[in-house]
Amino acid sequence: MDEAHNGSAFRTDEREELCEYIDQSLTEHGVDVVALTARHGLGRYQLTDKWRQW
Repeated sequence: MDEAHNGSAFRTDEREELCEYIDQSLTEHGVDVVALTARHGLGRYQLTDKWRQW
């Protein structure tokens, strides 16, 4: 898959790891992810789920 996109695509497991990292980093730095997503009409995991769809 990566070769088909000139080295710029993520494998599924890499995307999952990136999403988890983003989520953990936001939480560790005091971002209330639940409140943030709710303010934008999103569910708890939709912030990083957008990445998972790529």
